[in-house]
Amino acid sequence: MTRADLDKQPYDVATMFDGIASRYDLVNDVLSLGQDRVWRRAVVKAVEAYSGELVLDLAAGTGTSSESFVSKGARVIACDFSQGMLRVGAERRGGASSGGVTFVAGDALRLPFADETFDAVTISFGLRNVNDVEQALSELRRVTKVGGRLVICEFSHIPIDLVDKFYSTYLMGALPKIAKCFTSNAAAYEYLSESIMDWPDQAELAVRLQRAGWSRVAWRNLTMGVVALHRGVRGS
Repeated sequence: MTRADLDKQPYDVATMFDGIASRYDLVNDVLSLGQDRVWRRAVVKAVEAYSGELVLDLAAGTGTSSESFVSKGARVIACDFSQGMLRVGAERRGGASSGGVTFVAGDALRLPFADETFDAVTISFGLRNVNDVEQALSELRRVTKVGGRLVICEFSHIPIDLVDKFYSTYLMGALPKIAKCFTSNAAAYEYLSESIMDWPDQAELAVRLQRAGWSRVAWRNLTMGVVALHRGVRGS
């Protein structure tokens, strides 16, 4: 799977991420020029997880983002459909359940959790990789408690045309070539570049959130709009 216009079948996407799991965090840090750390801190602040809460970190990958939510005593379920990613994360943390983080395999379209389980749910850089965004948003709402929070961090579009065109050139040209220096699976990063280009802008994603039943939907841009942070709350 190397083209963004292909159906995003779970097996294909999971296999792609399995192939880049071992160096995924390193390559992300390089390609984002360290901005991924800034984005993760923004997500943690927006989720506002505290002692006694249970957080779902969907598309958690190796659990790098999940670790940040336990600093105030929250427990985190790090869920992903890539067995390779989960395996690397568990090995790094010394087990599948350690330090407040538990790794669980699961599909965003059929989450393996009961209704109203989590105080907060979050997904970073994974929503665009599912083949039914509305279903994933509905599933996230289903497993969230009434009054619970949703935070989505996803690549988006810079609202300045000239800058956005320059960024698009980097995505399609330079990003896969840089990735090739760190991983043998550069084709995966070609797909990632194209999936970012194909992703809706901030306002359209907000509409999708509202259609899925989320209330108090809002967003703010990070790094000029390279990434957008969307928020929502589950009503009754």
